[in-house]
Amino acid sequence: MRESGIGYSGKRNSAAMKLPDIVEVRTLATVMEQKSFTKAARHLGFSLTRVSGSVRELEERLGVRLIERTTRSVEPTPAGEHLLNLMRPILTEYEAALESTSVFRDKPAGLLRLTVAPSAAELVLARLLAPFLAAYPDIELDISVDNGVVDIVSGHFDAGIRLGNHLPQDMISVRISKRIPFVVVAAPGYLSLRGVPMTPRDLAKHACLSVRLSSGAVMPWRFTVDGRTVEVQVNERLTATSIRVQIAAAVGGSGLFQILQDMVAHELAAGDLTTVLDDWAPPACEGFFLYYTSRRQMRPALRAFVDFMRDHRH
Repeated sequence: MRESGIGYSGKRNSAAMKLPDIVEVRTLATVMEQKSFTKAARHLGFSLTRVSGSVRELEERLGVRLIERTTRSVEPTPAGEHLLNLMRPILTEYEAALESTSVFRDKPAGLLRLTVAPSAAELVLARLLAPFLAAYPDIELDISVDNGVVDIVSGHFDAGIRLGNHLPQDMISVRISKRIPFVVVAAPGYLSLRGVPMTPRDLAKHACLSVRLSSGAVMPWRFTVDGRTVEVQVNERLTATSIRVQIAAAVGGSGLFQILQDMVAHELAAGDLTTVLDDWAPPACEGFFLYYTSRRQMRPALRAFVDFMRDHRH
């Protein structure tokens, strides 16, 4: 029998030593993900010397350079990327297997990394963060807010929250909100100055505010015309990646803005904004969904989060 490459005689087995152990591969993966030896050491709780030495020893064992190091960046070589792509599913199962033992503790524990659309962060997640963290004090959350569609596998996220019509394929999804209508809004002052559009065609005479996704694409304006949903070209007076910037611009009288109704509920109630073109509104969006990959072993922390979000949807 052998254990960690050392025989019971106390002598190292040179053949076994040629194979890296799971800690070395995990260290390499963390360096690649963090793009920094220093950040990887902090994330793993290792010394910088241990992290750099582990990667260097792994490269020497395999006889190939896995990481290109410069004074400004750390990037995987093609060999390193190839190795990581093959090992990532194994690392995922390894971490899930270790964390599965938390079912024998009182509470699930561990780090959950989430990618969340800005609208989902504001309308769904913000109100549930405090009660979730209170219910599960041993779970840590790392949330990335991004208005693009993110690959949770390549991005090393446990789950994501997006509108139903923006979900990646081949994912398990759970509805966590109701359907939400779209509205076109403007400040009363803008409408008194520029007039109220009566049909989508009238938008050609108006200043419009649009949202640019992280992919570079601009969110289209959609309306229901003759029973069909169509995209309408508008004069984009202001384009921004931030929804909140555009809401503020609309309140300030800069133009018309098409947005989920719930995102401007406060401004509508206060009279800062009013809706137009209600009769031409497109079908309500599907609402928000939590999505994650299918795994043989779901981490207890992720299971707790999925169940919590499902139970608290509105």
